[in-house]
Amino acid sequence: MSQENVEIVRATLAAVNRGDFKAAFNHAAPGAEADLSRAVGLDRSVYSMDQFRELMEEFDASWESVRYEFQEVIDAGEYVVTPFENRVSGRDGIELLAHGTWLWTIRGAAIVRLCLYQERQEALEAARLRE
Repeated sequence: MSQENVEIVRATLAAVNRGDFKAAFNHAAPGAEADLSRAVGLDRSVYSMDQFRELMEEFDASWESVRYEFQEVIDAGEYVVTPFENRVSGRDGIELLAHGTWLWTIRGAAIVRLCLYQERQEALEAARLRE
């Protein structure tokens, strides 16, 4: 089952990177949430997946290019931990690089929760893993 969870996460990332936000959330369970309460910035909150999709679409539209890359994918049963790098570039040559770690909770082949952590270690601990 956990390899299937990894594939769901990889498919979600691929859909996001091609700008297909509808496909990106195909595997979201009804009532799933995205927890950005640890985020740095204005979007710090907990969102339904529909709200999170809208937030991502707005973010994507405000940049010339947006690219998300997982630095690794850590299989932890019902959890998948993905330290990431986000590269964005603006219309005026502005480029930004952001890092963080997503903790995905997947049950029954459906994403039930997505939580952003600023530090990799915090996400690993939440997934009951050690460095």
